[in-house]
Amino acid sequence: MVHFVGAGSGAADLITVRGANLLKEADVVIYAGSLVNPEVLDYTGQGCRVYNSAQMTLEEVLDVIKSAEAEGKTTVRLHTGDSSIYGAVREQFDQLEELGIPYDVCPGVSSFCGAASSLRAEYTLPNVSQTVIITRAAGKTAVPERESIRSLAAHRATMVLFLSTSLTDKLQAELLEGGYPGSTPVAVVYKATWPEEKILRCTVETLHRTVTENGLTKTSLIVVGDCLGGEYDRSRLYAPDFSTEYREASK
Repeated sequence: MVHFVGAGSGAADLITVRGANLLKEADVVIYAGSLVNPEVLDYTGQGCRVYNSAQMTLEEVLDVIKSAEAEGKTTVRLHTGDSSIYGAVREQFDQLEELGIPYDVCPGVSSFCGAASSLRAEYTLPNVSQTVIITRAAGKTAVPERESIRSLAAHRATMVLFLSTSLTDKLQAELLEGGYPGSTPVAVVYKATWPEEKILRCTVETLHRTVTENGLTKTSLIVVGDCLGGEYDRSRLYAPDFSTEYREASK
């Protein structure tokens, strides 16, 4: 059996209870060493074999899994954050199905949630933004033109950018071209929820300068949008004059 487990946003204790229990029971763990906090491996039991997938190809990962299956062992494939976001898991699922190897998925706390907690931010403020766009700038991995930063920026929704810290020159230009005003608030969160977390606040028009002056090139999320500002409407759900299924409006 193979369990795909989201390691959480960074801090070792932000893994789910289920994920921690699966690590304790695992005979083999293959973890994304370039991004997963190594302290999460403290949940593994004695004698567990640990492999760092940052140094492996897909084929090598599958070879380890097949060997474990042949020995009747349980494998945990440990991914950063939640494996559904930039986790390269679909190709692994398909290969395991072809091999007839059973697997399941344990969700994790994504770093975009971890960043919101560190920023004490609500991405979906009333009358500001009710949409969160999770995306990345085009780099070594292409992005469909219909999903270009310029196209998505036209919505002026809350945008969370993964894997884009080394591309801020082009990113800033596309955000501006797409429609975000230069004064739109931005937060750059380096290693959200890790002990060495760092938060930089700027605007769209100062994004590139802020990132470069602070020497950031990776392991950071970029949050763009007026949800980081001070203006918003109070939630109608908790307004005294608003009736719900559970509460009558005040007279």
